[in-house]
Amino acid sequence: MATIAVPPSVPSPAEDAEQLQKAFAGWGTNEDLIISILAHRNAAQRKVIRQTYAETYGEDLLKALDKELSSDFERSVLLWTLDPAERDAFLSNEATKRLTSSNWVLMEIACTRSSMELFMVRQAYHARYKKSLEEDIAYHTTGDFHKLLVPLASTFRYEGPEVNMTLARSEAKILHEKIHKKAYNHDELIRIVTTRSKAQLNATLNYYNNEFGNAINKDLKADPNDEFLKLLRSAIKCLTYPEKYFEKVLRLAINKLGTDEWALTRVVTTRAEVDMQRIKEQYHKRNSVPLDRAIANDTSGDYKKMLLALVGHEDA
Repeated sequence: MATIAVPPSVPSPAEDAEQLQKAFAGWGTNEDLIISILAHRNAAQRKVIRQTYAETYGEDLLKALDKELSSDFERSVLLWTLDPAERDAFLSNEATKRLTSSNWVLMEIACTRSSMELFMVRQAYHARYKKSLEEDIAYHTTGDFHKLLVPLASTFRYEGPEVNMTLARSEAKILHEKIHKKAYNHDELIRIVTTRSKAQLNATLNYYNNEFGNAINKDLKADPNDEFLKLLRSAIKCLTYPEKYFEKVLRLAINKLGTDEWALTRVVTTRAEVDMQRIKEQYHKRNSVPLDRAIANDTSGDYKKMLLALVGHEDA
């Protein structure tokens, strides 16, 4: 009779919490033990480990990690350990601060999360910062950026597959007309991008391409140095082909003169459980180098080990 291989069981949250506590004890921190536990637990498991750790040792696991770790490795572990909605709330808040402000991060979170995920980010933001996300974005952005980002963060898009082709045709014409007139910040253009479901938007952009002979993002490259147009193009890419957007963020983060660790850490920690496989495929296709090899060549130490574990490459 054939024996059935039993997969190795994941330790209980209590065992994980105990091992993490051991990793912090004594003279030096056991970084490898921290990576071997946290980098191999999903969001639900990490949440229970945090709760168990707090109940057992009377301290938030994040505080313990903060005391024991440093620099980019610390940031990657802390972001990963956070609940996804909390993580996005933290990154969004950071993106509204003077020294770390980033319209790109705000746009990225607003466009690549589902309606329910974005709703949970707004709830987490409210709970943590005692303000609304929209309020902070409205206060910290101006002009066309304000006009695009506030509705992007406020929207609750329909998530289903149903598409209205008549609407797609009429809105493709509106988009073409506004872009042709260089009215890139027109209310109608902003409304279509910020409120339509992703399926509806894809239908509209396909019609735009077929009817007018150019992909919309090509027509939005009229002024390559216009920062608002760059953000608008990226918002459209995030809403329709997020893996292409994230591939580009990673490529720019890795291929810079100095690595952009913040961008690299953000993409790896926020996409590892979402669409990392598609991003890896896109990266390999675009750069002829596997993503894990590119990361390994550009990072070092515990930070490198953590990132490679999260992108699914364990033996580097």
